Amino acid sequence: MADAQELVKDIEALADKLNAARNSIGQQIIGQQGAVDLSLIAMLSGGHALLMGLPGLGKTLLVDTLSTVMGLSSNRVQFTPDLMPADIIGSEVLETADDGSRAFRYIEGPIFAQLLMADEINRASPRTQSALLQAMQERSVTVAGVDHKLPAPFHVLATQNPLEQEGTYPLPEAQLDRFLLQINVDYPDRDTERDILLATTGTATAKSTQVFTGAELIAAQNLVRSMPVGDAVVEHILDLVRACRPDEGEATDLVRETVAWGPGPRAAQALMLTVRARALLQGRLAPSSDDVLAMADPILSHRMALSFAARAEGRVLSDVIADVAAKTSQRKAAA
Repeated sequence: MADAQELVKDIEALADKLNAARNSIGQQIIGQQGAVDLSLIAMLSGGHALLMGLPGLGKTLLVDTLSTVMGLSSNRVQFTPDLMPADIIGSEVLETADDGSRAFRYIEGPIFAQLLMADEINRASPRTQSALLQAMQERSVTVAGVDHKLPAPFHVLATQNPLEQEGTYPLPEAQLDRFLLQINVDYPDRDTERDILLATTGTATAKSTQVFTGAELIAAQNLVRSMPVGDAVVEHILDLVRACRPDEGEATDLVRETVAWGPGPRAAQALMLTVRARALLQGRLAPSSDDVLAMADPILSHRMALSFAARAEGRVLSDVIADVAAKTSQRKAAA
């Protein structure tokens, strides 16, 4: 009983701290509250996020503000077609000592930061994109057969322009799956855009302040994993993920008709973590089915693919996910 009371106390204290972090981020990021919350959810869950949106919507500013508010060391890599893997993970150089002896020394690349911003990741070649795979999954890089641990916590927040723009390379499925969730950054509404104009074109601009430290973020991530999840929420997660696989017996008719391949077990793991983080961000002690529905699109949209015929018909993956989410909710309510 005492442990449960202590857990409740810790969750409530963290919820207050997260509210302060959101307010601090809001000093620089006007609007885009959904993108801000999803970014915080990704960091609370210990994962990486892929920010999708056209240029000029504040993706880079959001990542930069997060590094300040969360108290993390950060680096930025501008991905270009001529970027090489060594430009990210580092390389060994041959040095000559004063006595004439020579030895190789490893020089760390920009990936050695607690928060790495991979700007326009889909503009780099597939070879360079794949250099992030081991780092994102194992929190280490291997150079000349030697493993080098990355700092903790370690998060990659990558921005990506829509694939229909020229000069982009689609991310491979294996790398997409390494991102915990996908965040769609949309155009602001008229009132928000007016506020942005007034706040950013004057002589003074607001600044965000630090709220967390790296150690406090790690403690928060451990607390998220300690939050209880009810059996009904677990079953809802399983129903949703399995219904998105066209070869499963639980798949909906729309999924069988339109989806080429569906999400794997990592999607269910991501939902288990992110529904807890979302509940915590909203000051609740445990997640609900509403959290599952809210996180369905960010978790599943980059872990599924439409068939060629469905794309030719103009189908949209988000509509398929929404249909599956609605049907699984109806089944759950009827059960």
